[in-house]
Amino acid sequence: MNLVTFLTSLLAVPCLAVPQTSTAASRASTTTSFAAQFTVPASADEGATLLPNIYDPTAADAQAECPGYNATGVKTSSTGLTAHLTLAGSACNVYGTDIHDLDLTVEYQTDKRLHVNIRPSHVSSQNQSWYLLSTDYVPAPSQEDGKMTTSDLTFSWANTASTGFGFNVTRNSTGDVLFSTTGTKLVFENQFIELVTHQEENYNLYGLGEVIHGLRLGNNLTRTIYAADVGDPIDMNIYGSHPFYLQTKYFEMGNDNRTTLVTQPVDSNNDTANYTSSNHGVYFRNAHGMEVLLRSDNVTWRTLGGSIDLYFFSGPTQPDVTHQYLDVIGQPVLQNYWGFGFHQCRWGYENWTVTEGVVDNYAKFGIPLETIWNDIDYMFQYRDFDNDPVRFNYTDGKAFLQRLHDRGQHYVPIIDSAIYAPNPDNQSDAYPTFNDGNDTNSFILNPDGSLYIGSVWPGYTVFPDWLTSSAQAWWKNQLVTWHQKIPIDGAWIDMSEVSSFCVGSCGTGNLSLNPVHPPFKLPGEPGNIIYDYPEGFNLTNATQAASAASASQSQADATVTASSTTVSGSSSSTSYLRTTPTAGSRNVNHPPYVINNVQGDLAVHAVSPNATHHNGVEEYDVHNLFGHQILRATYAGLLAARPGKRPFIIGRSTFAGSGAVAGHWGGDNMSKFYYMYFSIPQALSFSLFGIPMFGVDTCGFNGNSDEELCNRWMQLSAFFPFYRNHNTLSANPQEAYVWASVADATRAAMAVRFQLLPYLYTLFYNAHARGDTVMRAMAWEFPDDPSLADADRQFFLGPSILVTPVLTQGATTVDGVFPGLVEGTDVYYDWYNKTPVSKPTAGKNTTIDAPLGHIPVYIRGGAVLATQQMAMTTRDARNTSWSIVVAPGVDGTAAGQLYLDDGESQDPNSTKTVDLTARMGSLNVTVTGDYSGLDLPLANITILGVQSAPPSNVVKINGETVGNSTYDSDTKTLFIGGLERSLGGKVWAGNWTLS
Repeated sequence: MNLVTFLTSLLAVPCLAVPQTSTAASRASTTTSFAAQFTVPASADEGATLLPNIYDPTAADAQAECPGYNATGVKTSSTGLTAHLTLAGSACNVYGTDIHDLDLTVEYQTDKRLHVNIRPSHVSSQNQSWYLLSTDYVPAPSQEDGKMTTSDLTFSWANTASTGFGFNVTRNSTGDVLFSTTGTKLVFENQFIELVTHQEENYNLYGLGEVIHGLRLGNNLTRTIYAADVGDPIDMNIYGSHPFYLQTKYFEMGNDNRTTLVTQPVDSNNDTANYTSSNHGVYFRNAHGMEVLLRSDNVTWRTLGGSIDLYFFSGPTQPDVTHQYLDVIGQPVLQNYWGFGFHQCRWGYENWTVTEGVVDNYAKFGIPLETIWNDIDYMFQYRDFDNDPVRFNYTDGKAFLQRLHDRGQHYVPIIDSAIYAPNPDNQSDAYPTFNDGNDTNSFILNPDGSLYIGSVWPGYTVFPDWLTSSAQAWWKNQLVTWHQKIPIDGAWIDMSEVSSFCVGSCGTGNLSLNPVHPPFKLPGEPGNIIYDYPEGFNLTNATQAASAASASQSQADATVTASSTTVSGSSSSTSYLRTTPTAGSRNVNHPPYVINNVQGDLAVHAVSPNATHHNGVEEYDVHNLFGHQILRATYAGLLAARPGKRPFIIGRSTFAGSGAVAGHWGGDNMSKFYYMYFSIPQALSFSLFGIPMFGVDTCGFNGNSDEELCNRWMQLSAFFPFYRNHNTLSANPQEAYVWASVADATRAAMAVRFQLLPYLYTLFYNAHARGDTVMRAMAWEFPDDPSLADADRQFFLGPSILVTPVLTQGATTVDGVFPGLVEGTDVYYDWYNKTPVSKPTAGKNTTIDAPLGHIPVYIRGGAVLATQQMAMTTRDARNTSWSIVVAPGVDGTAAGQLYLDDGESQDPNSTKTVDLTARMGSLNVTVTGDYSGLDLPLANITILGVQSAPPSNVVKINGETVGNSTYDSDTKTLFIGGLERSLGGKVWAGNWTLS
């Protein structure tokens, strides 16, 4: 039945929180159909018309108008210092009420980590009138015993007559000033904090997410950090909140070994200088709405509340900084092995039969499929933990999931972040999930203590109050109960910014209208045909495009009138809401300082800032934490539902530390080639944020993909940790089997991915155990090459695999660089034919053949890779025999590591680590641990870069002759086969040496 829109002008919708005057739209996400129902008016999601401060010519300059602070009462110790900061003059009160007295605490926490905290003096454990980010939600480590002997960082400070207190953080080992506020004023008000830091010309910053942008952020960007439900606009705030950056500084080495800071871009093709680099990190531990202004000579931090809570990491390499940062926020969770298989989703799989049909089609076309997903099609009228009783009933669902599990496949459904509030006048609308939460005081309130009721997919909804233990317990119980009805394998958390389709508590007094339709048409509804031809249709389907264009032009010509009217001298202006500070109070709905929020008003498409938690904390202070907290609650719930099994969770809104419980996908991207490109810097940024389990909606979510785009994208995403194809309702289908060429390209890329799964799993274990990075920027692997500072069209997977994808429509070649190849420090081998890459004839760029269906992949010399074969699932792949590839570096040596366990236990009973080293014609394998589940036969060993045939084809393992060898003089490859019976058919049962 079509959804009916009633005359919304007949009904006034009260909103308790914020006035409504500007418009926003968002992703729609379900296909459940109802009887005719009331539609929330579009005006319900309109907020005040605001002008961001950075664009407001009348905005006050806090640096010019405020007095700064002076430090007194400084007390030093062996581990840091404390001081009192007092306002240096009359209060300016530009965007809030100035705080007269502040406390400064400096801690040398480890030899590589420095903590600087500035907060109001009146805040204490007994008087929490000022919101400080609780360690219950986000870790805040203190000094580590035994970790700090002599710090590599020094904090220094000074009071100056003109600007007052300022400080520097200096790296002692290099004398490099990493962070300097001297000569600028500290501004600290109840709704506005500003800290200005100096920067050299053309500085290199990475991180500060989440944003769709190139990897290197540049120096003409304002990074707003405010979680927003919005479909991936470029350069604006979206889902995640990560106030952390990595900074890289390059230095030119002179003949006298002195270094000079490089402040101009370097063209490596015409440069013979020697360079070195240093890296450091800065983490601003604050969850309020925030802006970071990256300008030509400074970086300015502005936040709408909280404290200045800074952590500095001295590096000096990117891996060092990442390890140091993750020591603060938490190491990434160890993923299930099956999570690295291929995942398929679609908003529009309308019942179990359609969903299983997709699974069957993948098998029919011989394309591995690990996990099938459902968007909110499966829900009964969009309600969490409640399947549609006809289309997705539990009996058929359990039978379907049993068939999946028997084949080694998995099922993951979406779970949204808002809870339907049932119609109190309709007994058949009862919803136990709501009742249980309401009875335990688990939902966010209005300032007057009533339920805060917004609007999301089901209609009028309430929102869990994650600051209460009762909400966490209630959520866990809902997951456990639901899992008993339908044994899901993981959870996909959406809408967790947290999103609401109206401003304020618009459901208050209106629950008798529930269920209601969102205030916008869903894709495919009458009057909302929003998807047109795929990108470049005029190139790939020239004849059809020309015909369509001709018809369109004829229609346009027929409607043109013979007369025209010119209007001159007209002008228009926009009236913006501006608020002024009120002494001693906060305007949380419309702060005097307006951040450049993608939605404008902070309450548009979000729970309003004045929504109140049971402990009195306002949403204004914790908005950016909702997504982080629902992930933590879901982790606990899945662990309770599946005891002993690692929870598999993918979430949309994340914060610092979310990687300790979940992965992340890139949200509602578009089916465009440039979004395929942006997926690379987005993934690399999440590597810095400690969330390596990252992927995007492959082939694009919004809009129509086409054969070429999906062909290229399915191959690119095969080298991302999280690999999922997903698109929206009413768009063209884009499963990998839809086009023959895409199916072929997918199988080709998956063949490589499956061989690399043991390598990828080991990378994730090292990320979990010690904070290593999985996807790596070229600049991080080659830190002394400044020409790579903004390279983000290629990437390394771990240290050993270089991926150079085609990102341009119509291209059959791609330009790439092979760092270290020209200099002679590195060698690369083509994955497919195993031949060494030749040095380019001029410069460093190499043009690589890449016809449609081929993605260039290379092994970096110095690697030993243990591989297995492709199968239809990771379970079956883990039962295939092993192969070993030895890719020597320029010095003839190579090394690798393998981590083995059962792939799913929260605390494995046994594990195994295998170290593989190759040198001078021998391969040494050292085994530690007692896990035996993957002690399968060794099929063969391939050694690359062998310049001449060995004098003998005799191969020995532990002195016993085994197998046979074949040398290919064209590819310089030595192949050793027939090894299945060696080592008793158990390759990792113990140590061994091949010679």
